[in-house]
Amino acid sequence: MTSKQILIKNGLVDAMEKLIHADVLIDDGKIAAIGHDLAASDDAKVIDANNMLVAPGLVDVHVHYREPGQTYKETIRTGSMAAAHGGFTTVGAMANVDPTPDTPAKMQAMIKRNADEGVIRIKQYSPVTVNRAGEKVVDFAAQKQAGAFAFSDDGSGIQTAGVMYRALQQAATTDSIVAAHVEDNSLTFGGVINAGKKADELGLPGKISASETSQLARDLILCQATGGHYHMCHVSTKESLELVRIAKEMGLNVTCEVAPHHLLLNDDEIVGCDSNYKMNPPLRHEDDRQALIGGLLDGTIDMIATDHAPHAAKEKPHDDLVYAANGITGSETCFNKLYTEFVKPGIFRLSQLLHWLTDAPADVFGINDAGRLMPGSPADVAIFDLQTPHVLTNDEYLSKGKNTPFTGDTVYGTTVMTMVGGQVVYQKEDRK
Repeated sequence: MTSKQILIKNGLVDAMEKLIHADVLIDDGKIAAIGHDLAASDDAKVIDANNMLVAPGLVDVHVHYREPGQTYKETIRTGSMAAAHGGFTTVGAMANVDPTPDTPAKMQAMIKRNADEGVIRIKQYSPVTVNRAGEKVVDFAAQKQAGAFAFSDDGSGIQTAGVMYRALQQAATTDSIVAAHVEDNSLTFGGVINAGKKADELGLPGKISASETSQLARDLILCQATGGHYHMCHVSTKESLELVRIAKEMGLNVTCEVAPHHLLLNDDEIVGCDSNYKMNPPLRHEDDRQALIGGLLDGTIDMIATDHAPHAAKEKPHDDLVYAANGITGSETCFNKLYTEFVKPGIFRLSQLLHWLTDAPADVFGINDAGRLMPGSPADVAIFDLQTPHVLTNDEYLSKGKNTPFTGDTVYGTTVMTMVGGQVVYQKEDRK
């Protein structure tokens, strides 16, 4: 029989949105106490977290787990293990699986599958439209009663204004969120990377930023007309950011997220035709990247979400940006890359980064049991080593997808341990 108590000692603890040096006592799967020189039972498991960060399990409201339908890319098990490896304990899984969970029966089956196969807490999106076809809006009330976490056709923009209007009407009456992939297909013109100097240099068709911004403008007008909660996925342009800022100033029910890769990279950094740099929306110009950083700092952007999108190697050939699938993995490189590139140089405070990855997404999406360490809360905990440099390698990734340009980078903030309800779901192996 194992002890019900775990004592994490000497860590830098993110507790109640303050960073303090303290111990954390876990008892029966919950946080029992946070303080100094805490006492535990004689048979308690003791973890020395000296020089380490003890944080609430991270929250990611945007992942793709591919099951059912494309398990050669990822499964619920491998995707959730990858999330745990990155310090995430709660995620929102998008509905672009086959079959898509567009009825209450399918939704309940999907939720059960997530619970059976996942090692972390997985919230399930419903599609906005039947089969994500962009035509008939699902029954929001029935889907929510069946357990839907929020609503999204992510992977596709909703092309018809009337469909988005009806969806936001239902969102308003059911207190639900429509999380929108914002893209007008008629303005993409076959683009594979951002339109501009780099696309011209590589001889590739470019995707103009107006393909995102024009649809966003439409959607914000519909949000104003309906009062529904509109959440913009992966904002990527300075123009989109300004529209969101104006909408918030007007009091619209609008939130948005930014993906780590849009904070970390611009299109000038695309190496040759390496498809690991291909995602949708694409990497934008440096002035867009700087605007996104500013949007986080001034509160226009509410949170960071990875858009973890694993693909098989054959779908991401090294030298083909035209035919390669869109997407980048993110669960296992999110915290360590952002900590290394933004916190260590002093651009973000550690407390800010944690806010955008914990209580901010939990609060916006109404996840009451995630995002904070406090007595009585579930013991969903991530422990990070902030001191030791680490080189990212393919063989450490637990996702089936290895499609990231960050492999080979040296990072700080490696995950040492992740717990869900006091149970260890990831533990770093000591490598000699």
